[in-house]
Amino acid sequence: MAVQNAVNELRPPSAITTTFQGNAQAFQDSLTTVPLLILAALVTVYLILGILYESFVHPLTILSTLPSAGLGALATLMLFGYEFSLVALIGTILLIGIVKKNGIMMVDFAIVAERDEHLTTEQSIRKAALMRFRPIMMTTMAALLGGVPLMLGHGTGAELRQPLGYTMVGGLIVSQALTLFTTPVIYLYLDSLSNWLSGSRLRRTKSEPEAERQGDAPWREKQRPQAAE
Repeated sequence: MAVQNAVNELRPPSAITTTFQGNAQAFQDSLTTVPLLILAALVTVYLILGILYESFVHPLTILSTLPSAGLGALATLMLFGYEFSLVALIGTILLIGIVKKNGIMMVDFAIVAERDEHLTTEQSIRKAALMRFRPIMMTTMAALLGGVPLMLGHGTGAELRQPLGYTMVGGLIVSQALTLFTTPVIYLYLDSLSNWLSGSRLRRTKSEPEAERQGDAPWREKQRPQAAE
């Protein structure tokens, strides 16, 4: 960005074009694959969680915690004047693994309580939010405090480590402040959606044999007089 700003200040003629070469060009090319890397990480996490819970809905509840972490990381980088570099990308991918464990701890506890203790959806997610509050805070604070030395460190190579620290700390603070409230709400709405889809599918399955029997009724009526003759 600094090199591009310097070129713009020189105001070269339109016939002159500038490009990066060597390591700078390789770095620019690597940034073009950033969306694909993040998308591949999200798809992988969704597939693993879907296999774990045997559900298409619960992984979405867990992944709903990630946008707040990404928003916090980007806002923190912009606030302190850092660009979204390759090191910041590494911190974002690291956040995917750290933040989603909050949703996993809540959702897993709620599913077990609903199945074993026969609680309602509201009761199970409320109990999960209360019982898992302390473990979630402890693990988040451990990861957050581990990123503080990277964020505040100075010396040789600090300019490479600081974006990683700011990404981790900012993302964890914002996600921790939001996901404790948003995850139970999203869990309730998605569970209602899953129950509605299951109920409509069950009603459709039951109605198909009835439609088949009604469709066979005229044929049976035609066959009865022939049998009597």
